[in-house]
Amino acid sequence: MFGPLGMDFLDSRRKSNSAGKVIAVAFFIAVCIVMLKQVYSPSYTSPDMFSQHELGVTHVLVTGGAGYIGSHAALRLLKDSYRVTIVDNLSRGNLGAVKVLQELFPEPGRLQFIYADLGDAKAVNKIFAENAFDAVMHFAAVAYVGESTIEPLRYYHNITSNTLVVLEAMAAHNVKTLIYSSTCATYGEPIKMPIREETPQLPINPYGKAKKMAEDIIIDFSNTTDMAVMILRYFNVIGSDPEGRLGEAPRPELREHGRISGACFDAARGIIPGLKVKGTDYKTADGTCVRDYIDVTDLVDAHVKALAHAKPRKVGIYNVGTGKGRSVKEFVDACKKATGVDIKVEYLDRRPGDYAEVFSDPSKIKQELSWTAQYTDLQKSLQVAWKWQKSHLNGYGHG
Repeated sequence: MFGPLGMDFLDSRRKSNSAGKVIAVAFFIAVCIVMLKQVYSPSYTSPDMFSQHELGVTHVLVTGGAGYIGSHAALRLLKDSYRVTIVDNLSRGNLGAVKVLQELFPEPGRLQFIYADLGDAKAVNKIFAENAFDAVMHFAAVAYVGESTIEPLRYYHNITSNTLVVLEAMAAHNVKTLIYSSTCATYGEPIKMPIREETPQLPINPYGKAKKMAEDIIIDFSNTTDMAVMILRYFNVIGSDPEGRLGEAPRPELREHGRISGACFDAARGIIPGLKVKGTDYKTADGTCVRDYIDVTDLVDAHVKALAHAKPRKVGIYNVGTGKGRSVKEFVDACKKATGVDIKVEYLDRRPGDYAEVFSDPSKIKQELSWTAQYTDLQKSLQVAWKWQKSHLNGYGHG
């Protein structure tokens, strides 16, 4: 079962030996449903606004919209007066992020949240049947390189197979615009830097391979339709909402595989004893990996521009990065300054599936979409994210 509330109360039923207990449980469930409608779904009272196309209003389905990047994208879309439906199974996302968005945009017809798994084709088809989507921003995916080498089948299923389900639903319900969240991991470890869109895609880990397969499926399908497709291959995402409304809050059990920024903040807060830098023998200036760090605010701006420029029967492929590589050691130094904490650093062997140096050439997206990264000060981006972390010690409460 799924719906705008994304809640299933079947588990609340309990066998009872008396009618009184049954009535008490039923009453409690009814109260919970009413409260959750009020708290988590202000738009619940106007479902028809989501099921009908409206002149001058673009309705965007944001898959994975409870996640780090997806929630920031939903925030930007809502600020720009788009109608937004978030679909998320909350395996990696946070219901608390959705609640923040709903509190910011409580007006009917602005935002709804649907709890569903994209791997459930029947559920996805029902969602498309009951909602009038104009476009899809497909973020939903597991996204840790290290984890993908340990659980490759999970990555191929979650990324490649689920993208196929979304495409089939779009085709069945005549939704013509797709903005796809891809990754620089599809390039693998190119010989020449910077990476251009024409750089051969030779991914070296299951995460990158699964994303490339999804890209291939999207491109092959688009060749037979009049779809408008934009594929954004982005680099290492950092930062958070400058106004402090949203941030990154990975689940504790995923910290081992998480972003370096999360590890830095955990070390600064004393959650972990120090920072583990994996790999110091790469062929780079200081021996540590070099990456192109893109602020999440810039990243979602690129998505909005891509949506605005999407054209029928066209596939746009763009790198989204700053064009400047920064080493892990540089990143750690910036994190120390941003947090004001002298973080202990331990140097370890390489992480499986990682590559030495990756940074972008963003000239194509600048020329064609008039997009350029604005938040390029690494320390300042980390300071913004750190401020959110300090004021949300328990994240969103993880739903």
